[in-house]
Amino acid sequence: MTDRSHPELPGALADPGVPLADRAEAWPVESSSRPYETSFISVHEDVVRGRDGSTFTRAAVEHDDAVGIMAMDEQERLLLLHQYRHPVRHRLLQPPAGLLDVPGEDPLAAARRELFEEGHVRAADWRWLVDAYSSPGFTTERWRVFLARDLRPVAEADRHVGQHEEADMEIVWAPLDEVVEQIFVGRISDGLLVMGALACWAARHREGYAALRPA
Repeated sequence: MTDRSHPELPGALADPGVPLADRAEAWPVESSSRPYETSFISVHEDVVRGRDGSTFTRAAVEHDDAVGIMAMDEQERLLLLHQYRHPVRHRLLQPPAGLLDVPGEDPLAAARRELFEEGHVRAADWRWLVDAYSSPGFTTERWRVFLARDLRPVAEADRHVGQHEEADMEIVWAPLDEVVEQIFVGRISDGLLVMGALACWAARHREGYAALRPA
C-alpha cells in the first residue's frame, strides 16, 4: 500500500486517482429538541454520539436553501445591489438572491424570479456556477449560484416594487475584474458575491463561460 503521508507536514496527500469530493455521513443522534421556531427559521439541538462513543450537543439553525445570481452583461459587468443588512449594520454590495421559500421549488425558477424582482432584468442564458453550504457548522442553508447572461430589461411598468430593505436597494453595474480586485483588498465582504465573483473569474480563465454546465 502506498504511503501518502505528507513528507514534511501533518496529514496525507490527496490520491490523484480519486476525485476530491464531499461525502454523505450521519452520526447517531441520541435525542433531539427544537428550542426555538418561527416562520423564518428554527433551531434544533441534537445530542450526537461520536465515533469514539462519547456524546455531545450540537445546535443548528434550520433555514430554507437559497439562490444567488451573477448577472453579467456583454462587457463583463456584474449586476450588484447596494442593500442595507441590519444584522451586520452595513450596506453591502450583493448579487440578486433569494430563498427557496416554496417547498420543492426549482432553484432555477427561484433564480429567474429573484433576478426579475431585484434586478429588473431577464436572462436567456443560464449556467450552473457553484453550490455551497453557507456555514455548515451553524446552519443547514445551502446556496446554488448561477451565472446569467444575454440580459434584457424588464419593462418599467412590469417591474416588481420591493418592500422594507428591498425598497431602498440601488442597482450598480461593476466590471468583474474590479469586483475581484476589491474582494482582495477587503472592500467587499458579502459571501455570495465573493464566491460568485471568484467563480466567474475562474470560469473565464479556465475554459470560458460557455463550458459551464447549462442550468
